[in-house]
Amino acid sequence: MAMTAHLTWMQEKKLQNVLGGKQFTLLYKASVHGFSSSNLFERCCNQGPILIVIYGDHVIGAYIQENCWREKLASILLFAFQETEISLCKLGSCTPVNLFADQSRSKFLHSEFHIDPLKKQVVINLKIVKQLKLCEYYNISFQECDVFRCEDLLDRRKIKGVTELRESLLSAIRTYKPYRDLVHQIRILLLGPVGAGKSSFFNSVKSVFQGHVTHQALVGSDTTGITKQYRTYSIKDGKDGKPLPFMLCDSMRLDEKERMYMDDILCILKGHISDRYQFNSMKPITPGHGNYIDFPLLKDRIHCVAIVLDANSVEQLSGEMVAEIKRIRRGMIKCGVAHVVLLTHVDSMDLIMRGDLVDLYRCVPVKLKLEAVHRKLGFALSDILVVSNYTSEWSLDPIKDVLILSALRQMLWAADDFLEDLPLEEIGG
Repeated sequence: MAMTAHLTWMQEKKLQNVLGGKQFTLLYKASVHGFSSSNLFERCCNQGPILIVIYGDHVIGAYIQENCWREKLASILLFAFQETEISLCKLGSCTPVNLFADQSRSKFLHSEFHIDPLKKQVVINLKIVKQLKLCEYYNISFQECDVFRCEDLLDRRKIKGVTELRESLLSAIRTYKPYRDLVHQIRILLLGPVGAGKSSFFNSVKSVFQGHVTHQALVGSDTTGITKQYRTYSIKDGKDGKPLPFMLCDSMRLDEKERMYMDDILCILKGHISDRYQFNSMKPITPGHGNYIDFPLLKDRIHCVAIVLDANSVEQLSGEMVAEIKRIRRGMIKCGVAHVVLLTHVDSMDLIMRGDLVDLYRCVPVKLKLEAVHRKLGFALSDILVVSNYTSEWSLDPIKDVLILSALRQMLWAADDFLEDLPLEEIGG
């Protein structure tokens, strides 16, 4: 019979955070296996640390921190939920069997907290009640009891899989060739508000291929931002020093008050602007400027644009910023340039842990962010990518590397679509 836990997603994430990044596997369900401590221990002993969750007017429970044996001392952590908040109380060490009422062992019951499966009651003394913020209930009735095995979200097997995927992505990008070899390097333009993570994404990509964290592009989050120039960055593979088959282009921030001229954006997309052009908010670039390329080749054009946004600020995007992004997107569509959204800072979102980064697109908070971007800006869900940039770390993390490389690969594929769709008269020009 299939079993489903009563824990809500929010409760599960709260417990995972409290317990230091655990995943839960349901071992016992009272309504299926019987309201009996002997049945519980039969299924749950020697399964590692276990989590007992009791559902009634309150959701409360106990975490047995060591491998669970009936009569072996273990450290016990009690918890109780108040809506989405959780209260904790250390019960100290006791034998798990003494947490459960049993007529043959009634004198051995834990005096502060114990569970009576037959009566479907939890008995708690006043001290524990207050610590768990349970409004002075001494006897709590319950309708269901679940017991889970607790394991690390990131065990050796998962880390090994992530490391292998990282190497596969590195190899795929190192050997990538643009569609029909029309250009030697794909140009990817990064656009976004101040603090969104444009320059940090470049630094992160370079770090992955250099094998250590680097900070070539200046990063800023003040109200003026750092990027005032148009920069094109070619990244070398740290393994043999050869340029990789893509370039990342950084531009002036998007700002609803100090808007980039549409002419400047179109000139960038069409390849008219060269490296180190200094943006002027008073006037757009025009032919004859020292940084203006009169007859750009296909290699000078932008082949993919990434709109970079802070995942934590998506819902707070102003109406003016939304209008600005939509205005720029219309220009990209007019030029036929492929474009995606890149959400950064996902690792700092509420309830997101390092272990979640392995399968980030399935996390409920991330799904909600993708839907918010789709709703506000109109991008297809498949065109919204998520990454965790290197910002304060001193060493590389294979999990972050996989997110960064996966996003980069998607951009290269999008650029291939752009090249494939080019009319014949533009391919040679």
